[in-house]
Amino acid sequence: MSYLVLGVMSGTSLDGIDLALCNFELHREAWAFQIVAAETFGYSEEWYNRLENAHRFTAFDFIQLHNQYGRFTGQLINRFLDGRPKPQLIASHGHTIFHQPEKKLTFQLGNGSVIAAETGIDTVFDFRNLDVALGGQGAPLVPMGDRLLFANYDYCLNLGGFANISFENEGKRLAWDISPVNIVLNYYARKAGLQFDLDGNLGSAGQINDLLLNKLNQLDYYQQTHPKSLGREWIETVMLPLIESHSLSLNDVLATLYEHIGTQIGMTLSGEKRQVLVTGGGAKNSFLLRKISKYAECKLIVPDDLIVDFKEALIFAFLGLLCYNGKPTALSSVTGASCDNISGTLVRFKPDKCH
Repeated sequence: MSYLVLGVMSGTSLDGIDLALCNFELHREAWAFQIVAAETFGYSEEWYNRLENAHRFTAFDFIQLHNQYGRFTGQLINRFLDGRPKPQLIASHGHTIFHQPEKKLTFQLGNGSVIAAETGIDTVFDFRNLDVALGGQGAPLVPMGDRLLFANYDYCLNLGGFANISFENEGKRLAWDISPVNIVLNYYARKAGLQFDLDGNLGSAGQINDLLLNKLNQLDYYQQTHPKSLGREWIETVMLPLIESHSLSLNDVLATLYEHIGTQIGMTLSGEKRQVLVTGGGAKNSFLLRKISKYAECKLIVPDDLIVDFKEALIFAFLGLLCYNGKPTALSSVTGASCDNISGTLVRFKPDKCH
């Protein structure tokens, strides 16, 4: 059985919206995949500002933005699919605005019903809310895809807005957010007029501040056991105030952050013969990889650019397919929910019923 699915992903670092048209085939009980086509659409300044400030909107304006972003996403999909085969299904993660699972709250912007109406294609969205309602973190969800699509690696490490890890332990999949990565690195790079810190050039020019480094490494989050996950709120209320309480140059802040990230990831990885699949935007930052290698004995494996750039979009396409077929998308061993669950909302589009 073969399925053609479009995965849509917008990460917390706001570097754009990823679209990946993926083919999945089930051979007995093993899944094979191919990324047929993929593209990243950068956000305009207007969309960047709207998404960055959405958590401050009034209720009415927020719901309106939810629908507008769904229409925007649907229009991008139509543009992307022009001249390409039509998928059976769209799986859209949306853009996370709120993530406070301790309050039973998570919200991903981008109304999937509007996406389905705009494209005329069945759409799965809202991948996290059921898991949160069941007492889980609603994150990370990628480990289900790691287990079924990338089982030949000991660890799967994603370096996106946040670093998250996924691996098998005594027959269970374990995963959690390790630390912030691009969400804070990009925040400070933008203060220098850059979208991101290319190859860590800003950070490598700075000096590590040991006082700040020690305070960062002692933050309560790092003492918690999994399941656990991070969101924008934690960055704004915990990490940034701590950093800003130290009068450091931009380069010194970034140098300290790189050391902090490398330390936290290195402490999570273990075993010099272990193979680690490294993906996400941070996998292209050579300075960041050197910092991780400084503290980790494992072998870091950076795959081809398609996997590096579009692994999350690929996996959400796969999660959409699992949801479509009534299979679990979220693992309780990862999220802490009361049970494995089929987290995701399916909108079936029937064009013959519309007129």
